[in-house]
Amino acid sequence: MGIMQAELQEKRGWVSKERFVEGLSLVNMLPGATAAQLSIFLGYARGGGWGGLLAGLCFIVPGFLVLLALTVGYAAFGATPMLRGALYGLGPVVLGIYVVAIYRLGKVAISTRSQIVIAVAAAMAALTTPLGVAWILLLAGGAGLWLFHSRRWGTAALAGLAVGLAVVHVVSRWTPAPGAAEAGDAPGAGLVQLATFLLEVGALTFGGGLTMIAFIQERVVGQFQWLTPQEFIDGLALGQLTPGPVLLVAAYVGYKVAGIGGAAVGGAAAFLPSFVMMLALLPVFDRVRTLVWTRAALRGIAPAVIGVLAVSLVRLLPHALPDLTAVATLVVTVVVLAVWRVATLKIMLLGAGLGIVRSRLVTLPGGS
Repeated sequence: MGIMQAELQEKRGWVSKERFVEGLSLVNMLPGATAAQLSIFLGYARGGGWGGLLAGLCFIVPGFLVLLALTVGYAAFGATPMLRGALYGLGPVVLGIYVVAIYRLGKVAISTRSQIVIAVAAAMAALTTPLGVAWILLLAGGAGLWLFHSRRWGTAALAGLAVGLAVVHVVSRWTPAPGAAEAGDAPGAGLVQLATFLLEVGALTFGGGLTMIAFIQERVVGQFQWLTPQEFIDGLALGQLTPGPVLLVAAYVGYKVAGIGGAAVGGAAAFLPSFVMMLALLPVFDRVRTLVWTRAALRGIAPAVIGVLAVSLVRLLPHALPDLTAVATLVVTVVVLAVWRVATLKIMLLGAGLGIVRSRLVTLPGGS
């Protein structure tokens, strides 16, 4: 999503920064793959329904093909040192792109003291409470109504959300969590079972790609036992190297279950709900986004999005910055993007190349 902001909003000007933040707000309140949904949003803003469909497909299909090729190579040769070196170099570069994107969008989304308070409150809620991203953004929308439109309607919205949270809490205490079935109840590893499971992931999982990955890992490794823990970790590594959304790991799981046909079914099933939801909702969203109460709610949601994204950035830091070399790479990436208009793809390729060179030096006699 940081690359989309740099390439499509900042460089090409497909949408304004305000419109981009609206798109972030919308996709973070929906279940499904947020990055893929954002690509559909940007395509829709550029070229209507067909533009949204084309943008979503063009965002997913190339990454799917690259991941399929890497997966076939992995099946034959395993995860090579070169691959791991490239991932090492890519991590801090992608994080640097993310930092710059959050900063640029934050300047637009946060312009008043009230919005600063909302952003901080959303970040604290994401860090310290079990509230999901969707609930945090909905509550921020209620606060936006209260602050920027009508105290009466804002109070009613916040009260309704509080009741909804209470109901969800009570229901969740009496409903088994996903994946709570016994291991003996695991479905067989066939195409129908694979498609059914990944459709459920794509349609019902809130919180974006990382949450979906955690759900997939819990089921396919712990319950279904379709993959070993190491196979799943290696699939995540391949997914990180692949251009496109992290949820493409669904295609890797499909390949391990049923070969190339399984990869196609897995990828299609995981992303289909996102296409259906976005292409159905965007015409409605376009009609209501200019209403006074909608604009007020979005003024509350936008800073909350920045707060939540900042928390996700903090949580990624330990994984992407294992040593001082990675920290230096992150700093250089941020400085380069902030000072010069450099294509993000060039920086990513350079980071991957430096990671490969470092991996070679480390493996040489006397390397450290």
